[in-house]
Amino acid sequence: MNKRSVFLIAIAIVLAAGYVYYNFWDWFAPATIEIAHDIRPNQPSGGRKGGRSLVSDDQPGNPVAFFFTARYQLTSVKVVPLDALKTNKYAHPIWHLISDSNSVPVKSLIYGVPIRGMKPDVKGARPEPLQPEVMYRLLVQAGSIKGEHDFQTTEKLQVSP
Repeated sequence: MNKRSVFLIAIAIVLAAGYVYYNFWDWFAPATIEIAHDIRPNQPSGGRKGGRSLVSDDQPGNPVAFFFTARYQLTSVKVVPLDALKTNKYAHPIWHLISDSNSVPVKSLIYGVPIRGMKPDVKGARPEPLQPEVMYRLLVQAGSIKGEHDFQTTEKLQVSP
């Protein structure tokens, strides 16, 4: 083999490596759960029609619903104030659910509403009320797949009957 052949083979290898890197790099990146949220003003927090709300309606903030791009069998759901998380990696969550067995696959959830197959991390713990205009971070995990989403709620408007 002459120098020109070696040089052309080296160029071909570099170009092929560049092609693989730019077009297929995300194959090696860890999967993440994509999350969106929606604030639900003037609706019962639990979302039940004609029934008792699952979350206290005396919260100062509007209920918040979260949506995923696919159904996930969640193993952990945690909401932490963002300011506390900035100063302490292990900040106290205001809502923390875990699954020690099989939880039901979900595509959405509402803050504070129990998820079938999941239980509070601390026995008997209840979700703390969301405060308006405070930034929070939702941290979810489904096995080895993780996701996080920052959100805040708005103050409830008092509706007179």
